[in-house]
Amino acid sequence: MNIAACQQEILRLKKEKDVCILAHSYQPREVVEIADFTGDSYGLSLRAKDAPAGTLLLCGVRFMAETAKLLSPAKKVVLAAPAAGCPMAEQFTPEQVLAFKETHPDYAVVAYVNTTAALKTVCDVCVTSSCAVQVVAKLPQQKILFIPDCNLGAYVAACLPNKQIELWQGGCPVHAAITEEEAAAARAAHPGALLLVHPECRPAVSRMADYVGSTTGIVAYAKESPAAQFIIGTERAIPEQLAYECPGKRFYPLSKSLICPDMKLTTLPEILRCLREQAGEEITLPPAVATGAVRCLAAMMALGG
Repeated sequence: MNIAACQQEILRLKKEKDVCILAHSYQPREVVEIADFTGDSYGLSLRAKDAPAGTLLLCGVRFMAETAKLLSPAKKVVLAAPAAGCPMAEQFTPEQVLAFKETHPDYAVVAYVNTTAALKTVCDVCVTSSCAVQVVAKLPQQKILFIPDCNLGAYVAACLPNKQIELWQGGCPVHAAITEEEAAAARAAHPGALLLVHPECRPAVSRMADYVGSTTGIVAYAKESPAAQFIIGTERAIPEQLAYECPGKRFYPLSKSLICPDMKLTTLPEILRCLREQAGEEITLPPAVATGAVRCLAAMMALGG
C-alpha cells in the first residue's frame, strides 16, 4: 500500500469509527495530513476537549497523551506509538520534588507541561513555553523551582529578574545539543535570514536569536513577518511544514541534528493498525494522579496560561 492509499484508508476508518486524530507539529508531513488537529502538545489537548469524537488517537509522545486524557477524561485516548516517550518529561520523579518541598516550603514548584502526569501531581502550577513568563510573573511567591527544562527556566529567569528561580539540570536533549557555534555558522551561511529559536535551546543560542518562542510562536512569527528567509531553531519538521505553507519564503534548519527520535516513531502503517486492530496503547490514569495533575493544569489556566 502506498502513502496515498494508506492515508485514504485512515481517513475512511477514522470517520467510520468516530476517532479524532491529534498530530503534534513535529510529526512527519504524511501524518500531519491525515490529522484532525495539529499543533503543540497543550494546544492539541484543548482542541480535542471540544471535539465530538469519542476516541482520541494521539500521534506524539506519552506525556501529550496523558494531557489529552486529563482534559478529556470521558474520552478514550490512545497513544499511536506506545514506545514514544520524552526524555525531558521523565527526568525527575515526584519523590525528588517532594523532598525539595519539604526543605524549601517557601518555594512554588513550576512544572513545564512537558512532564509526566505523576510529576504534575506534586507541583503547584504548569506552564507552556508560550505562557511560562506570564504565569511565573503572576505567582505570589518570589522563590520558584522551575522544572524540568533549565534552558526554558533560564529564559524565564532572564525575563523576570525580580524572581529567584532555581533550576535543575534537565531539559530537551535535542534542543539543548545545539551550540552557539552552530548558530553562528547558520547565520554565516544565511546572512539575510532571521534566526527563530525555541527557548529549550541553550541561553547562548537564544541570545543570538531575532525571536525566541514556542513552536506555535515560531510558526506564527515566520508566517506574519515580512522577511523572506528564516533559520528555524526547533525540530526539523517545522521548517519543512513552513516551506509547504509559505512557498514564497525560504526556511533553513538551524542544525541537521534537530530531530526528535520519539516523535518519528509514529508512522502511517501504525496509525492504520490502531484503527483496524485496536493497536496502540489506551491511556489510563489512577484517580489520584488524574486529580492532582488536573489541579496543576487548572492553576495555569487560572493565571491566564
